[in-house]
Amino acid sequence: MPRKAALPTVSNGSYLQGQANGRLSSLDSGQPALEGKVVLKKKVTLLRGISIIIGTIIGAGIFISPKGILKNTGSVGMSLTVWTACGILSLFGALCYAELGTCIKKSGGHYTYILEAFGPLPAFVRVWVELLIIRPAATAVISLAFGRYILEPFFMQCEIPELAIKLITAVGITLVMVLNSTSVSWSARIQMFLTFCKLVAILIIIVPGVIQLIKGETQHFKNAFAGNDASVLGLPLAFYSGMYAYSGWFYLNFVTEEVENPEKNIPLAICISMIIVTVGYVLTNVAYFTTISAGELLLSKAVAVTFAERLMGNFSLAVPVFVALSCFGSMNGGIFAVSRMFFVASREGHLPEILSMIHVRKHTPLPAVIVLHPLTMIMLFNGDLYSLLNFLSFARWLFIGLVVAGLIYLRYKRPDMPRPFKVPLFIPALFSFTCLFMVALSLYSDPVNTGIGFAITLTGIPAYYLFIVWDKKPKWFRKLLDRVTRTLQILLEVIPSEEDQKL
Repeated sequence: MPRKAALPTVSNGSYLQGQANGRLSSLDSGQPALEGKVVLKKKVTLLRGISIIIGTIIGAGIFISPKGILKNTGSVGMSLTVWTACGILSLFGALCYAELGTCIKKSGGHYTYILEAFGPLPAFVRVWVELLIIRPAATAVISLAFGRYILEPFFMQCEIPELAIKLITAVGITLVMVLNSTSVSWSARIQMFLTFCKLVAILIIIVPGVIQLIKGETQHFKNAFAGNDASVLGLPLAFYSGMYAYSGWFYLNFVTEEVENPEKNIPLAICISMIIVTVGYVLTNVAYFTTISAGELLLSKAVAVTFAERLMGNFSLAVPVFVALSCFGSMNGGIFAVSRMFFVASREGHLPEILSMIHVRKHTPLPAVIVLHPLTMIMLFNGDLYSLLNFLSFARWLFIGLVVAGLIYLRYKRPDMPRPFKVPLFIPALFSFTCLFMVALSLYSDPVNTGIGFAITLTGIPAYYLFIVWDKKPKWFRKLLDRVTRTLQILLEVIPSEEDQKL
């Protein structure tokens, strides 16, 4: 049963720090974890942090989004401009999160920072919409690309049946959740291997593209901005496609409590990762246009595969395999990180208590991982790839813009807060304004999907008062939830973390 969240206090102006004994501060105490202690341990090194960020960013986006960006910009030149702008904007957002991650050393990412800056109601709405829309839809989008690419070598001469894609995708989603429920160390190791596969996949595209440029294959770049028949209202959708491809730079902040030396490793991991990804993405898109025209790219359902078929012959069969592994790594990194948001929100009393429990032997947040499975399956079998992308983008970028606006607010609200890493004020100002402006504009360009996202986001407000504030629930209802919690504890072999047991 959701525990009633503590009300904000005025201690240091901080909601988190004002709670009795600080539920979120326990893992940040600096005390070494004992071997038998049931907690999430600090196992994320700098290299693993880089692999989480790169491994989550480079997924389906670079192989799906070129089509979405080109469609909404209308020209090769404008699409490359959007790719570059989205990379720079993502770097700005990542730098803001680096500051937040070093001054608020708590796991939970967006949820934790909104809770710290604006209090429990907007934080609850954030985790509510993450659980209902953002994460299931994002996982469905990434995993659908995984399913399509992994089946591509078997259907080179014909159309891949949609049912086959969704069935293999369902297997992939289940496998990722089993992996994250079994071992934190193995999840991290596999993520590092998959990150290597992603970089190989990118290089397989970039190197032949550079060779094509050297040979003078530049016909598709002539009059690069000609034929731009896309309207200004298409730019938010192009922005969403581009930012979706770069999204993932914030995931290390979801596991801050598990990062070794977060003051140093979080900014380093973020900056190194964003430079690698931005350069790689722009060069990959340039490589595409050395071989594929704008019209051909729009008709292709698997851009990377079409590119490989033109240049590599039989070796092109390897490309969809690498892309599928890339998408799998993005699924793995996303589930690994976001499950910590649900874990932290449960500790704060904003989600059912079972989600803050840890497996007694494997020391993984098993309930927080598997809670996504049924909702993701619903999204998978009832959604279209591009409508899902626009559907989740409204809520995701609304709250990311709010988080970065919260950084500016905290500068004035708590000027004495230690900030080991600090960005110039114009960076969060520009980033938050751009996010919120594009979110507002998207209501006009795609009113159906963004309207649905907006409506579901608003349901978090009555849900907060019903589930969190209202403490006079019927006794039979509370007993039922307690019984369900105990039953799930026995079935899943989970118990509260040692910190929760001390409260």
